[in-house]
Amino acid sequence: MTEVHTGDMQTPEEPVATGGRPRIPEISSLGLDTLVTEVSERLQSAAAVTDRMQRLLEAVVSVGAGLDPHATLQRIAAGAAELVDAKYAAMGVVNPHGSGLSDFIHIGIDNATAAEIGHLPTGRGILGALIDDPRPLRLTDLSTDPRSVGFPAHHPPMVSFLGVPIRVRGEVFGNLYLTEKKGGGSFTPEDEQVVLALGAAAGVAIENSRLYEQGRRRERWITGAAAVTTSLLSTDEAQVALTVAAEQVRELAGGALGMILLPAGEDRMRVAHASGEQADHLTGELLPEGGFAPRLLAGEALYLDDLATAPETASGAQFDRLARRFGPAMAVPMVSAGRVLGALCVWREAGTVPFSDTERQLSQTFASQAALALRLAEYQRNQQRLAVFQDRDRIARDLHDLVIQRLFATGMMLESAARRAVVPEVQERIGQAVDELDATIQEVRTTIYALQHGDTDDQPDTLRTRVLREGSQAAAALGFRPTVTFTGPVESLVGERTSRQLLAALREMLSNTARHARASRVAVELDATVHLGEDGRPLSPAPTRTGPPGVLLTVTDDGVGIPEGGRRSGLRNLTRRAEALGGDAWHETGPHGKGTRVRWTARL
Repeated sequence: MTEVHTGDMQTPEEPVATGGRPRIPEISSLGLDTLVTEVSERLQSAAAVTDRMQRLLEAVVSVGAGLDPHATLQRIAAGAAELVDAKYAAMGVVNPHGSGLSDFIHIGIDNATAAEIGHLPTGRGILGALIDDPRPLRLTDLSTDPRSVGFPAHHPPMVSFLGVPIRVRGEVFGNLYLTEKKGGGSFTPEDEQVVLALGAAAGVAIENSRLYEQGRRRERWITGAAAVTTSLLSTDEAQVALTVAAEQVRELAGGALGMILLPAGEDRMRVAHASGEQADHLTGELLPEGGFAPRLLAGEALYLDDLATAPETASGAQFDRLARRFGPAMAVPMVSAGRVLGALCVWREAGTVPFSDTERQLSQTFASQAALALRLAEYQRNQQRLAVFQDRDRIARDLHDLVIQRLFATGMMLESAARRAVVPEVQERIGQAVDELDATIQEVRTTIYALQHGDTDDQPDTLRTRVLREGSQAAAALGFRPTVTFTGPVESLVGERTSRQLLAALREMLSNTARHARASRVAVELDATVHLGEDGRPLSPAPTRTGPPGVLLTVTDDGVGIPEGGRRSGLRNLTRRAEALGGDAWHETGPHGKGTRVRWTARL
């Protein structure tokens, strides 16, 4: 049996410490520090990632918090700037109907600085590069990139740049631009990934906002169509209802001018009603031959991106000269049962965006509903006219069969009594009564003729009828009906624009006469056969035909005349109206040195 000593089990790797305890190997302090640092860095990195994810989540929630399109874009830009610590952020919306940008939202530049910079970017330089090639773009220094075109005056300096596209349903809606990393340095790949993630959420938010806006727009168009239908069916005045339609379509389509066009003969249309900019100058104007009218009357809808360059407005006529001051335009026929009843027309301001596909569809629906309402209103008015005609026929028959026969019989009885009368005065009085009966019978027969052949609402509202109407309305203030005479074919020679100003001038003349003249007789004369001189007054002698043709309106009274030093505001108004049409207005003493004669002219 071999004897084993404890000293034989000791090895150099396991020294025994004093006192018999084993010694623990020493750990390098340098290796422990490295391990602690690495663990700390990983914990900080994890905390930073968690913090950034938290901020990304908050930004996503913020982006989808509202449905207003413009506010949504502002939240996207602000959220992106906060996520990557950018000083400036912007959201550029790509123009769907052309090149460049249609909208630009900026964060970090105050309004005063933006005003000093001037117009917003249009999509050139680096911004244009991202539009042409919609892929993420990171730059350390904007100025060193060959695509950079520099900054305009008063623009703040920008060095670092990060741009990513925003897609909606696979199509590029716009681009998100971030510049100037806070604390210096460049944007990192992690920044790019975070912004791309935000961009994906932004695409959903933008799509929701667009759908909401489309829903609201459809609701407004439906409400507008209902208002037009109600107006057409609830009023006897179709003119009022069509004016409402012009206002509604202008507001709904975001236009500067809305018009209702109605047929005016073969292949011609006229602006019957207008609302908005230049409405007074266009109302009553005929559309030039070969322009919009033939295509609209054929049932074709027209959509133009720019009236200033459209071949349809190149004739040089008054209508086209005014049209070239505007931008995008649309004209939609109102068709019912295969018949074109008119057209809706909207012009937008120059430089604005063309009408979208949704707006085109809504406008066509609106026009169809307006045409149906117009047709129903037409049927309703026809029924009302038929009832009026039937009533007139009944009244006319009663007057003829009963009243005239009784008056005639009464006249015969009085004539018989006159022959038997002995006193001459009695015979004379009876004779006068018979004469009055004869005059009454003539008046009744005139009334019967008027009932059977009088003016109706379906007859055209000509200048002649409107002048007579003004005279009838002035009778209440004057105390008597003025006499009215016409010379020449006033209906065919005097245009709608001149007619409106002429009627306004006549209304003012009769009003001034009723208030100041104390007259017992007023005569209105309208002459469309005169020729005017350079001063806008009729040439003398009358047969002279060297000047341009014109129209002369004269109102003569036998009143007290116009006192010296009296107010002349009414006459000044008349003069301004006349001068705008190449004419003049003046007053003079009436015939035989009594009363006043006021004259008003305009070129035809």
